[in-house]
Amino acid sequence: MSDNTKKQTFLHGAALLAMATAVVKLIGAFYKIPLKGIIGDQGYGYFMTAYDVYSVLLLVSTAGLPVAMSRMISQANALGNYNQVRRVYKTARAIFLGLGLVSSLFMVLCSTWLAENLEQPNAAYAIAALGPCALFMGLVSTFRGFFQGHGNMRPTSSSQMLEAGIKLLIGLGLAWFLMGRYQSVPVAAAGAILGVTCSCLLSAVFLYSKFRPAYRELPLGQDTPRSFGATAKSLLAIAVPITVGSAGLQLLTVLEQKLYMGQLLTACGFSQDTADTMKGIYSMTMTIYNMPCSFIVPIAISVIPAITNQLTLQKNDGVRETEESAARIAGLISLPCAVGLGLLAEPIMSLLGGYTGEKLVLATNLMRILSVCVFLYAIIQYTNALMQAHGYAYIPVVNMLAAGVVKLGVVYLLTGNPQLGIIGAPLGSVLGYTAIAAMNLVAISRVVPQKPALLRNFLRPVLPAGIMGLAVYSVHRGVLALLGAEGSRVLLCGLPIGAGAAVYCVAVVLFKVITREDCQLLPKGDKLAKLLKL
Repeated sequence: MSDNTKKQTFLHGAALLAMATAVVKLIGAFYKIPLKGIIGDQGYGYFMTAYDVYSVLLLVSTAGLPVAMSRMISQANALGNYNQVRRVYKTARAIFLGLGLVSSLFMVLCSTWLAENLEQPNAAYAIAALGPCALFMGLVSTFRGFFQGHGNMRPTSSSQMLEAGIKLLIGLGLAWFLMGRYQSVPVAAAGAILGVTCSCLLSAVFLYSKFRPAYRELPLGQDTPRSFGATAKSLLAIAVPITVGSAGLQLLTVLEQKLYMGQLLTACGFSQDTADTMKGIYSMTMTIYNMPCSFIVPIAISVIPAITNQLTLQKNDGVRETEESAARIAGLISLPCAVGLGLLAEPIMSLLGGYTGEKLVLATNLMRILSVCVFLYAIIQYTNALMQAHGYAYIPVVNMLAAGVVKLGVVYLLTGNPQLGIIGAPLGSVLGYTAIAAMNLVAISRVVPQKPALLRNFLRPVLPAGIMGLAVYSVHRGVLALLGAEGSRVLLCGLPIGAGAAVYCVAVVLFKVITREDCQLLPKGDKLAKLLKL
């Protein structure tokens, strides 16, 4: 397969995952808002408690293995070692199922103990109902790793949308039925979370239906596969550093919350209710901040097998072109999102958060600071993926943990200042993300041969993003002058966003940030290039 075809496969995969992400996020909004209305704040708390337990166990069992599986299958496939492809799949499946089974049994058998130790005894039903999902996700991750290793992102994107749809229908349906039938919030919460379990099960069935013919169509290889032990060792050598990094970051996040809540209550002297309110507002801004960030993840997922394939075949020019294309796309997505979130922080938080008065002021300030992190997050996610593809999975882990410890110190100091309070938390994130991004870029310049011009490609859309920012600001001020601060929240937010998107697309073409070659690598790219007269 040619370099251009491989590059095309990568961009097609990233586009498919990005579209799936958009659909999943939209369905998720339709799921969470009515769910809270059905089961109330208490029930939603039980739901989230179960999900928090599940997330930790899922992180340990599936954080690094799909990446390792994808990379090793891509490498074996590039060399025509199809027997080794089969060995990687079977070995990964055994590891996934083993970890998934242990996690599921732990959640089901220890649900009461877990709920009591988390000081929410009524969450036991929800924890038990979600338990089997850990096993099902082991199967799902195995199939996704297989397809991603072949550069095929369509089954992954389709299964993600299927999961979201089933979770919406079954979860809300069961929550509504059980609440009406038994008038029990814990039981209704368990019904809601059972929708997640059902979605994972059906996703596994769907992926198996796609996997079975694809696996049978693998050519008969002439290679002698490595032993199960050697293959497992190689898988874990890649997966463990990624898992340790993810688990470490999750732990640092928990510690950060504990630190700033403690500082708000003691050093700043806020009451428990005030501190809880501040934390709730910060959590809401983080939810909105995570929405554009989720569109960066597909690029990272897609680029690893693409780079690995070309590295295996020693196509250095193709590697560099793919790396620079991915960096350019990451910049094209993240820069306008960062600018837009920063400039429209107030109307966005007013519309999506429903805030007014002092709460809106706080939410706006938090969002403006977090908007900077969108671009930094794109750099971090992409550079992490690049180093993992080059076999340096441990470097991002060291960088993230080192910067994370420094971030904890900064958050502790800043949130202890009554003039800053909770504002110190996102400020710490900006500093921490800046440090990680800088260390990653320096590491790449030292360890990666044929050094790609990453920063230049990340910053290529700066001018169009700046022009878009002027348009967004001008339209927002104009709408504000016409409608006033009490005008329609949808118009105050939607009109500037629509105008900014149109201006940005035109500016990207005029300043040749996107070229005809870039367009040709996208689905229907020739027609797009012709339409844009490139």
